[in-house]
Amino acid sequence: MENLVMTLAEVYKGKKVFVTGHTGFKGSWLISWLHLLGAEIKGYALAPTGSLDLYTVIKGDNLCQSIIADIRDAAKLKEEVIAFQPDFVFHLAAQPLVRLSYEIASETFDVNAMGTANMLEAIKALTKPCVALMVTTDKVYHNIEQQYFYKEDDKLGGYDPYSASKACAELVISSYRSSFFNPAAYSNHQKSISVARAGNVIGGGDQAKDRIIPDIVRALSSSKEIEVRNPKAVRPWQHVLEPLHGYLLLAAKQVEDPVQFSDAYNFGPLPQDNLTVKDIVETAIGIWGEGRYAEQQNIHAPHEAGLLQLDIQKAMNGLGWLPQLTAKEAIAKTIGWYREFYGQPSIAFAITMKDIASYTALLSNH
Repeated sequence: MENLVMTLAEVYKGKKVFVTGHTGFKGSWLISWLHLLGAEIKGYALAPTGSLDLYTVIKGDNLCQSIIADIRDAAKLKEEVIAFQPDFVFHLAAQPLVRLSYEIASETFDVNAMGTANMLEAIKALTKPCVALMVTTDKVYHNIEQQYFYKEDDKLGGYDPYSASKACAELVISSYRSSFFNPAAYSNHQKSISVARAGNVIGGGDQAKDRIIPDIVRALSSSKEIEVRNPKAVRPWQHVLEPLHGYLLLAAKQVEDPVQFSDAYNFGPLPQDNLTVKDIVETAIGIWGEGRYAEQQNIHAPHEAGLLQLDIQKAMNGLGWLPQLTAKEAIAKTIGWYREFYGQPSIAFAITMKDIASYTALLSNH
């Protein structure tokens, strides 16, 4: 990975990059990195929901042209895409919460499946070459909750509305790729469509409800007990910069070979690095220096998968992508971000860029 930063900068510098979901947690980290790489960014998303949202505290409006609109507004989305004429599209906009999806199931399907169709329709209206990366999730697989690492060609499915809606989005993407962006006819349409399936991401600035690290940090920072549900659940935890590096690398590969890399890729930790929720909590408390937790006993809670693991060989072998941080290092980096932020909220952008710089230094050294 020598000279990787230079390589990514060569790919993205001066290029027009359209990012949906740019006001979200992962989207805010992505536009920060793209800004560092010298890209011209246009974001399309709903408004940030609170004063502590990452997009707000890093002053995201300084990093991109921000369009506040709904991904379900197909006409507005197409209008903004055509006006911008992007070289790259990163589609992150989604209803991303499993537990919330039980409460707003129909809306979750509408946002995640039809929102993806709307994005692809907008790309179809472009008359120039374009690389598009569609972000789904590790939860698109038909999860049998056994000791098994899911590969990209495994059966898709989903128990909860969130997981199922993302599996639906995958079917939408597959249909559009076959019908309108067929790799065999690339010279005609000049659109390369890939899919990224990432594991559970953690990192500084996440303020979402029902996510383990934000819940931990909120409790620790206010000296409250951490309420832990599903302590034995195993997830493919990774720092947010790990999959984002995968996204940037995959889209760069699509520029080199838009046919070969018009495909789906898993991005997750190394096989030996999956931790339970309890491991995460105890590690975070150890890094913070104090804290306590209690396991919730709620038999009426909605179903959440107890075991999920990803096979990442395809990304490692095909893209040269490799996780740089262990799960415990990712937790340490994340908790460190929050501690600095709570000490001085005005430096949110500076500590975000510092984390990106230290991560790219790791890439350059491997």
